[in-house]
Amino acid sequence: MIRLRTMCKDQKVIVVCSVVLAALFIIMALAPWLAPHDPVKVNLLHKLEGPSKEYWLGTDHLGRDNFSRLLYGARISLGFATLIFLSSLSIGVVIGSVAGYLGGWVDSVLMRLCEGIMAFPNLVLVLGIVGIFGPGLMQVLLALMMVQWVYYARMCRNMVVSLKERNFVAAARISGSSSWAIIQRHIIPNVLRPIVVIGTLEMGWAIMDISALSFLGLGIQPPTPEWGAMIHEGTGYIRSHPELMIYPGIMILLVVMVFNILGEALSDRYGISKQQ
Repeated sequence: MIRLRTMCKDQKVIVVCSVVLAALFIIMALAPWLAPHDPVKVNLLHKLEGPSKEYWLGTDHLGRDNFSRLLYGARISLGFATLIFLSSLSIGVVIGSVAGYLGGWVDSVLMRLCEGIMAFPNLVLVLGIVGIFGPGLMQVLLALMMVQWVYYARMCRNMVVSLKERNFVAAARISGSSSWAIIQRHIIPNVLRPIVVIGTLEMGWAIMDISALSFLGLGIQPPTPEWGAMIHEGTGYIRSHPELMIYPGIMILLVVMVFNILGEALSDRYGISKQQ
């Protein structure tokens, strides 16, 4: 009975979080049609205005509409976090599956590479990569992908080591299927769901990393609207107009919180541990 109640509770949490995320993705996709103003248009005659019928959340120090900038900011913060997640997941699953299934020196080389990357704190390594290639959106995306894939590779490899001894894999091997065919048809489909569930928790970190780098001036460059960059621009008005930092901060908090709650609920629902 307790188990049934827990499952029902997890199911409700998953549904609510999924609806919220679906709404955010729809807003992200429809931002050009939903935004009432051009997010980068400067209008100094209306700078630092409060909420009104024309500017629902007021304007910033350059007279740009805060509401429109928040909508467009979702396209960067949420959209590129999703791109980082999907790219890192694809690379990690392929490398982890190959390492776990083939074993031997292939496994040793690939896992030593992963351990070498994991030896450095994420943000420090990302800052180093961005420092070498220079600030910018593509540099940030590349740096975060280079850091994130190792975690998926390690988790995937550990699952594959146990999966490759299962009867259905042995049957495929006996039938004459090649190693790549077995990995593609039997290994990857069986590790994908737990990896995606665990990756849901990492989405929040990706959004925070993108925002942190933009806040430091290493990510998205002005005037492109992005939540971290908006917080940075609002620091000069923290006493007189703190809402310039509060609005994007709330959006980051909301999205990260929803992803974390969803990831935890999915982990409990399917009995998946991040440590596996």
